[in-house]
Amino acid sequence: MEYERRERRGGYGRREGRGFGRFPPKPVEMGKEYDVEIQETSRRGEGIARIKGLVCFVPNTKPGDKVKIRITRISRRFCEAEVVGKGEAKAEETAAAEEEAEETETGTETEAETE
Repeated sequence: MEYERRERRGGYGRREGRGFGRFPPKPVEMGKEYDVEIQETSRRGEGIARIKGLVCFVPNTKPGDKVKIRITRISRRFCEAEVVGKGEAKAEETAAAEEEAEETETGTETEAETE
């Protein structure tokens, strides 16, 4: 019994070219600086930040840190960065902190007047 040899077409919806379409373009660029907040810690003890969904490993940081980072390596699924300096607070956070400061100032003045 003879079988016809089929041409290889890639199958399973794969497109031509290795890895095409699996990993979208990265939202970061090598050497650029970004202000991020560290969200969690990796197994290796590095801080993890996300930049538009891309995981970024930052050594010597802990959750809650707001830092300015520089991208040192970009891989398919993640990037690595180094701390450049302290991150800047967002406008919303700054406004909220100023409002709290004003409330506490006015609260202390009314207490002093009542005594």
